[in-house]
Amino acid sequence: MSRTATLGALVAVVGFLAFVEFTSGVLQGYYTPMLSDIARHLGIHDADVNWFEGAQLMLSALVVPAFAKLGDMIGRKRMLLVSTALTAIAAFVLPFTATFGVFLVAWALMGFYVVWLPLEIALIWSRARRIEGSSAITAKAAGILVAALEGGAIIGALVGGALVDVLPLTVVLLVPAVLIAACFFVILFGVQESPEKTGGAFDTVGLVLISLSLIGLTGGLSLLRLPGGVANPLSWIVIAVGVLIVVPFVLWELRQQDPLIDVRMFRSPALGPVFLTAGLFGVSVLGAQAPLSTFARTDPSVYGYGLGTTGFQTSLIIGLYLIAMIAGALLFPLIARLATPRVTLIGASVLVGAGFLLFLPFHGAYLQVVTNMIVVGIGSGALVAALPAAAASAAPHTQTGVATGLTNSVKTVGGAIASCVFGIALMHAVAGSATTGTAGSFSGYVTVWVVCGVTALAAAVLLLFVPKQAFTDRAGHPAGEDAIDAVAG
Repeated sequence: MSRTATLGALVAVVGFLAFVEFTSGVLQGYYTPMLSDIARHLGIHDADVNWFEGAQLMLSALVVPAFAKLGDMIGRKRMLLVSTALTAIAAFVLPFTATFGVFLVAWALMGFYVVWLPLEIALIWSRARRIEGSSAITAKAAGILVAALEGGAIIGALVGGALVDVLPLTVVLLVPAVLIAACFFVILFGVQESPEKTGGAFDTVGLVLISLSLIGLTGGLSLLRLPGGVANPLSWIVIAVGVLIVVPFVLWELRQQDPLIDVRMFRSPALGPVFLTAGLFGVSVLGAQAPLSTFARTDPSVYGYGLGTTGFQTSLIIGLYLIAMIAGALLFPLIARLATPRVTLIGASVLVGAGFLLFLPFHGAYLQVVTNMIVVGIGSGALVAALPAAAASAAPHTQTGVATGLTNSVKTVGGAIASCVFGIALMHAVAGSATTGTAGSFSGYVTVWVVCGVTALAAAVLLLFVPKQAFTDRAGHPAGEDAIDAVAG
């Protein structure tokens, strides 16, 4: 196939995948303004909303390694279809239950959507690697996909926030389920399968070991959040067992010719810091979503803190934050071209850290919160686009799906840990407060801001140890720049 035809096919794939990421964005933005409404619908405490996040993150951590590897083996489009079908089924359950347990299970199963972006980036890389300037092309495509994702999140947040104020919650929850079903057919008829598959045997033992490890870690974190969980030795034993199972998993993977996860990638001077950065980034981009929403909805006349916003006013904060993420995602390839991807990643991490630490002095007014979230959003958008693209460009070509999936898996684990810590902080402070009600406490929210800020700055320090020319094509080619513009256009 000629270079022009190859590039044309790549542009078409990016276009259809942009719709998939738009759908993913709707899922990530739509529900956030209504989390307090969902909590009231189910009769639970605001702090218990973190159970939704934690359960979904736990499932996500389990499915991403398996789906990423299967994508490399048997086709990324095929695994996109499977994950989309499972997400749609779960989404159709939410409108028809008011039982906390059933809602929690369905919400967790919707976590299959997290495999979409790493599978898409791997699929794009598998096509772009035959074109000059492939790393830059992948970075540009990743920026476009993330822009579509955040655009969907903006529309989802605005529409969700508006609808929840005027329609029954059952009707409101049905909207994203219909969109996911439409997304399935877009993938089925619009996306071509990967041009190459690695085949081979699936590492079932490796999957069982890493699943047990993740279940132990996230399950123990969930036990910590139960009343008396922090003082219960069983919680810490389960966490310790989960961590210790990593040892036999690593030993097993090192002996396999075709491992589920090539753990040697963690020793790479380029990939290792990227994976660690993804985990630290997950603390803020995943773990802080629910606390930020419930803080905005908390009535200051009752609790002495919060903004007391309506669902729509909360969605405006989220919308501006997501616009900033779009700007960050689209600016990433431009700034990376002027400097280097490594420097751009460092700068993005610093912005995330600075934005969260700004909450410490500035949190009492609507405009202050919006300003902080814009700073966080620019850095977060760049990181969402940059991390999977950087992993794809630095990984062996037979492991691109696994490498991009690992950025999501490690990010998910970071988010799951943070969700647990934040849930405990909010609930613990409530228990010790003289104020009664359903809101978390101010000291709990301070914990969220400090942890998110410090972990982001720690990620920036880690990236200082990445080789200066990592994630770049060693030699620049004018043709590669043309290809980038074609993908963008």
